Amino acid sequence: MIRVLFQSSPRSTLQADYPVKKIAAALHNRKGVLWVDFEGEADATCEPILRDDFGFHPLAVDDALRETHTPKVDDWGEYVYIVLNALDFKTAQGDGSFHAHELDIFLGPNYVVTHHDDPIPGLDQAWQACQRDNRHVQGGPDHLLYKIMDYVVAAYMPIVEQIDSEIDELEDQIFDKPTPQTLADLFALKRILLAMRRVITPQREVLNRLARDDYRVIDPGDRIFFRDVYDHLVRLHDLNESMRDLVGGALDTYLSVINNRMNDVMKTLTIITTLFMPTTFIAGFFGMNFFLPDVPLTAWMQPAVFVLALGLILLIPIIMFLWMHRRTWI
Repeated sequence: MIRVLFQSSPRSTLQADYPVKKIAAALHNRKGVLWVDFEGEADATCEPILRDDFGFHPLAVDDALRETHTPKVDDWGEYVYIVLNALDFKTAQGDGSFHAHELDIFLGPNYVVTHHDDPIPGLDQAWQACQRDNRHVQGGPDHLLYKIMDYVVAAYMPIVEQIDSEIDELEDQIFDKPTPQTLADLFALKRILLAMRRVITPQREVLNRLARDDYRVIDPGDRIFFRDVYDHLVRLHDLNESMRDLVGGALDTYLSVINNRMNDVMKTLTIITTLFMPTTFIAGFFGMNFFLPDVPLTAWMQPAVFVLALGLILLIPIIMFLWMHRRTWI
């Protein structure tokens, strides 16, 4: 899908369905602002427009179409090529998914070009915001780029809140009823947070360069807007580090709870074994087949002997239990 926004002048009406065939003509209007968005479009369709109409370098076009790059910014003089990542996180808890979708952006003197294979909610929100309020476009292509980045980065916050909520749920599970699935979910969140860190850290440097370096297509007065997005990424990076510490602490707590429960089980089994050990000895002793010449065999078959043995079997565990309880062993 190719969609085009075009405003021929600051006071003109914004055209949200500008024809693709007129892109070359719109580029000659230096007072206008053009935004072309390629979403899931075939390379055979995108490449001629990027090379012929916009005149991008073949290496930059190849980078945009390959979708294999970490966040970066390249200055090509007449335009700037930027790679960002949009995050997509769905409910974890065993069957969750986390993806980083690459967003390629070309910023020129009077245009912004975005290319992505998958739908990006933040980009759609920026598109709708421009249609509601054309002041986002009137500020120029660099201000339009700021709004796009702002919406893409703002879409990170619900993901962070969702992950934080899942960490709280897993912490409750650890103390209530920890299971192997709880451990698997903790490791899944740990991998997700590590993947987020790999995205946020280089993306933060991209915004830092846009806010501080001198680019021909970015007005010096608009650098403060990119600094605002940079501050958001710094905060997200700090939140990511905090959540990684929480997950690490939850893993330690899980192992501690499991070890304590194992100790309780071993303690219970040890007490049971200790209580019944004397009775086992007594039952085994009187169950042996033996004969002493000086002691008539009938002496061991008297009711008194049976009552004595039965009393010992009943009393010894009770006495040992009371003794262990007094020593605070149980």
